Amino acid sequence: MAGHSQFKNIMHRKGRQDAARSKIFSKLAREITVAAKAGLPDPAANPRLRLAIQNAKAQSMPKENIERAIKKASGNDGENYDEIRYEGYGPGGVAIIVEALTDNRNRTASNVRAAFTKAGGSLGETGSVSFMFDRVGEIVYPASVGDADKVMEAAIEAGADDVTSDENGHVITCAFENLGEVVASLEKALGEPESTKTVWRPQNVTPVDEERARSVLKLIATLEDDDDVQNVYANFEVDEETMAKLSS
Repeated sequence: MAGHSQFKNIMHRKGRQDAARSKIFSKLAREITVAAKAGLPDPAANPRLRLAIQNAKAQSMPKENIERAIKKASGNDGENYDEIRYEGYGPGGVAIIVEALTDNRNRTASNVRAAFTKAGGSLGETGSVSFMFDRVGEIVYPASVGDADKVMEAAIEAGADDVTSDENGHVITCAFENLGEVVASLEKALGEPESTKTVWRPQNVTPVDEERARSVLKLIATLEDDDDVQNVYANFEVDEETMAKLSS
């Protein structure tokens, strides 16, 4: 999990939160609409919708935007989104997974392929790199919720698999299929989390130097800037000295 956490830290330190709020809200709304359309429009009876709404609130998405996205699922606007996963290799042989929600498969595939090609990478078939990752649930709490011991105790009681705590907060991971139950238990002990989602966690990491790390980060930024792309995961790792340079 070190590679995934390290990658996230670099991205946060590089100010990815500065991305246009409207773009963030658009992606959150799309996930809410897809979740509502896939099940019932009631978050109490639709775990995926509940998580989508929770994450939208964590990003301070206005209540009216959330309600509009839910209503859109039952509307007749003709918008239908396909969930697609792209897999490939970036600079330095770094494995990358891209999750997208799109209403135009050809457009999204073309954009993703172009991003990989421009970065000197290559897009592969579905399954070409995902076998190197584990699909897990990730629950994030702020540091203010309590110390590491308190969170670890709550996580063990909830049936989670792992906890990583530092000055930025607590990241709890669990089996993908147990995410709903674990979150419900944690909420009773710690309150509502900052975010709850499923992620692709690398089983092993690929060490890269500063030059390749910058190339990979640029590729990830390009992919994340695409309106159809929801999430990007990579399995690269850099040493502390390189991380300091990338974070500056």
